[in-house]
Amino acid sequence: MRVSQKIPAIMQVDFLKQAIANDMLVVDRVLRDNLDSDVALIRNVAEHIINSGGKRLRPVLLLLAARAGGYAGTQHYTLAAIIEMIHTSTLLHDDVVDDSSQRRGKPTANEIFGNAAPVLVGDFLYSRAFQLMVSVNSMRVLRILANATNVIAAGEVMQLMNAGDTTLTEDAYIEIIRHKTAKLFEASTQLGALLANVSPEREDAYVRFGMHLGTAFQIMDDLLDYTGDGDAIGKNLGDDLAEGKMTLPLIHALAHADDADRAIIRRAIESGELADFSRLIEILTRAEALTYTQSRARVEAAHAEACLASEPDSSSRQALLQLCAFAVERSF
Repeated sequence: MRVSQKIPAIMQVDFLKQAIANDMLVVDRVLRDNLDSDVALIRNVAEHIINSGGKRLRPVLLLLAARAGGYAGTQHYTLAAIIEMIHTSTLLHDDVVDDSSQRRGKPTANEIFGNAAPVLVGDFLYSRAFQLMVSVNSMRVLRILANATNVIAAGEVMQLMNAGDTTLTEDAYIEIIRHKTAKLFEASTQLGALLANVSPEREDAYVRFGMHLGTAFQIMDDLLDYTGDGDAIGKNLGDDLAEGKMTLPLIHALAHADDADRAIIRRAIESGELADFSRLIEILTRAEALTYTQSRARVEAAHAEACLASEPDSSSRQALLQLCAFAVERSF
């Protein structure tokens, strides 16, 4: 499979270029080699996936955690590719469930190939990821990744069950994103620490770092759906609302807006109608829901930073800490 070599979006961030750019090129080679197939449709969808770029943040986290822990081998490339395969398979399935037409500024796979092909290729990615896991020959790696994929799937179901539920609480929202998003961040940093054979206490610190950073990242994603630049984030603003997703800006506004504004929010959630999107933004602003959401993301990022306070200093540790700031200040 011939795929043009593109720099993942996250690697355009200056502090990561020096830290890990060459390692990410190796990970992309592993991905390309293992997404090759004699089946033409798999090749076509896989080429679309790789060329779509994306942040590749989860493999970045695994590589940085391994380096920060002192790992000097090569298995982190394989594990980073496995993590990206799992993540990509969830995106393929998500886009079908959400009927999304755009991701990363380009048409989604389901928009190009229809719904059936991305679902089946997503299954192919899952199974290929597990084939690679076996090659690492570690029961702990298998256990961590098997648990992570199961928790992520449960999180997807939780989100589906709560679509359009205007009574969803902030605590329940955080639980959903801990499952749906943060779990793979957590697995990424834990696997890096595991490869480095750090102490149980240090491994736990990396687990908590990944959990808090992943939570911060998802909260910011949910904020950018209302405040971001559609071209920068690569999707249409208001997509979450159109899909009935109850995210923190809506949850906070429903708890703090007046009765009239709450009625407008509920109608927007129940209908998924974006015609009055600008009016909704005004309501969220009045209720201080947007500033609150960013402050909540910053709290999670600060918790993540604190988890690495006792780690030996290194360029990789510094990059991980800088990712905490990037997570809550980014525009994409």
